[in-house]
Amino acid sequence: MIAAILETSDPQRLYTGLSLLVSAASDGEPVRILLGFGSLRALAGGFPEPGADVLEAEREPFTRTLTELWATARELCEVRACAAAAQATGVDALPVLSMPQFVREVGEARLVVV
Repeated sequence: MIAAILETSDPQRLYTGLSLLVSAASDGEPVRILLGFGSLRALAGGFPEPGADVLEAEREPFTRTLTELWATARELCEVRACAAAAQATGVDALPVLSMPQFVREVGEARLVVV
């Protein structure tokens, strides 16, 4: 199992993290994701514009693909929002779980933090 804590709101980092997680889930590996403050707001409320690393001509395809990665992650992975992040941001689009409980539940999983 891969367990991921996504904290960043940076679109390029979210893209990379979601690509890794969706690839693993597509190969049949169980994937659990906990969204922290930054990623919860970014993923639940629409993505911020990609940074300067993404060429102007590639911004629309980048954003479209990021949206597709997020939709696929929601289908293939178990996704939860950090309870404290959901409360603090007011975003209630996902089931919540505390960070300590998430860490206990994923146990020996490979842990990724983005």
